[in-house]
Amino acid sequence: MLLLLLPAVLAVQAMAVMELRVPEQPVVALYGQDAILNCSFSHPNVFNLSDLSIFWQLTDTKRNVHTYSEGRDLLVDQAEGFANRTTLFPTQLKLGNASLLLSKVVVADEGSYTCFVRVQDYGRAALFLQVAAPYTKPVLTLQPESNLRPGDKVALTCVAYGGYPEGSVVWQDGSGRNLTENITVSLVANEEGLFTLTSVLTVMLEPNSTYSCQLINPLLGEDGFAFVTITGQNIAFPPVALWVTVGLAVCLLMLLVALAAVCRRKIKESCEEARREAEEAKELNEDESETAMTPLKTKAVA
Repeated sequence: MLLLLLPAVLAVQAMAVMELRVPEQPVVALYGQDAILNCSFSHPNVFNLSDLSIFWQLTDTKRNVHTYSEGRDLLVDQAEGFANRTTLFPTQLKLGNASLLLSKVVVADEGSYTCFVRVQDYGRAALFLQVAAPYTKPVLTLQPESNLRPGDKVALTCVAYGGYPEGSVVWQDGSGRNLTENITVSLVANEEGLFTLTSVLTVMLEPNSTYSCQLINPLLGEDGFAFVTITGQNIAFPPVALWVTVGLAVCLLMLLVALAAVCRRKIKESCEEARREAEEAKELNEDESETAMTPLKTKAVA
């Protein structure tokens, strides 16, 4: 058997006659969607479908995935997990297409598959199927959410659901500084094999700070992004600062009251003094008037 590596495909020859081609890179299939496991062959001679045999099986366990022989599907020995989920392309068999359509992909389908083809001669080749499922948009929460004080330790939790394979989380602050070294990560798989990813970042609280978590699926790239900004509204004053603030406010209020009283007294005194001066000026004018008229009256009598 001669192994030939070609760009983008892996070619395998049997007896220098039968050549099979399958994808060289892993086939990535979305969870719940259909996937095609490509396998093609070439034969120098025209052949009848009754002479063609195709076998698909799991490479590691040798479990039967799909069998075609003597012009029809033979699924008696098919593994239970693949029942009613596999199909060849009958109209393309004579064209050398031995590909397998796998419907409603699940996590358990991930693994290596071997394609066997026989038309007088015999060939085989293996490919790898990877399953991917996008995570939900991350949800970022703050604990505790209230009664916070500068310098307190705060736990920021980033959670996403229903993804595959294992994802990773990158934490950053508002300046773009990577905080990933300060996190803990947990992954819990459900019955379908899909993960719930939880990442917790612990930080020392600072006012007006922004933190973000970015979820990355290694097969699909970035799945989602979430951020939270901790403003002054979330932060309470420490008890000492609170009492100092209250004390200053009371002192300021008392000072304003005292100033108001002083101002009122000064204004009242000023008004009284102005009234006295006005009365004295009036009396003085009246006295001067009487003094000026007295001689005139005396002369007239004489």
